[in-house]
Amino acid sequence: MPQPHTLRITEIFASVQGEGLRMGEPTLFIRLTGCNLRCLFCDTKYAWSGGREYQLRDILEKIRETRRKYPAEWVCLTGGEPFLQKIGGLVRMLRKEGLRVQVETNGTIQSRVRIDWLTLSPKPPEYYFWPEYTGKAKEVKLVVSRDLTLKTIGRIRKAFPGQTPLLLQPQSNLKWSFIKGKRLLHRSLNSGLANIRISLQLHKIMGLR
Repeated sequence: MPQPHTLRITEIFASVQGEGLRMGEPTLFIRLTGCNLRCLFCDTKYAWSGGREYQLRDILEKIRETRRKYPAEWVCLTGGEPFLQKIGGLVRMLRKEGLRVQVETNGTIQSRVRIDWLTLSPKPPEYYFWPEYTGKAKEVKLVVSRDLTLKTIGRIRKAFPGQTPLLLQPQSNLKWSFIKGKRLLHRSLNSGLANIRISLQLHKIMGLR
């Protein structure tokens, strides 16, 4: 990985947040390169390797340039897995710019970086995440993959405060995953699990980046 004053990035672009509770909000995306899990169902495999090394000042200039054409108050750091790299300097710089920062993470890497919105998405087969994230996550997102079971949903639901939503997200908008997600939603609610929701990939439905 690059030195702390640089970051390896796959792409920087403007769109709307297509997933989770922030769905539909104008957002600038910084997709960092590299992932420690590499799930078979991943829809951003192109971010596993490659990318380009940016100095922080170059990232900031790119964000400023993009905001002049696309006014947004949020930046989402995604991947890959953002916490594989030292993103603290980037986050502080973005917040100093008056932006609010969201990070999407699988939760397997510890981080004390102060952010505004943490989206935690544990991955199969273990669905492991560091316990510290139970009090930090604004939302927990589970991809409705072949591996996901009611037992796993129950275990993860009970690990988080009741007010933290647990979102079931169909895998890449595939029909079988929609059907399974609907079934798991009903089974979860009928089992007494509260605050379980469905999250669709709006950007894919609408043909956005």
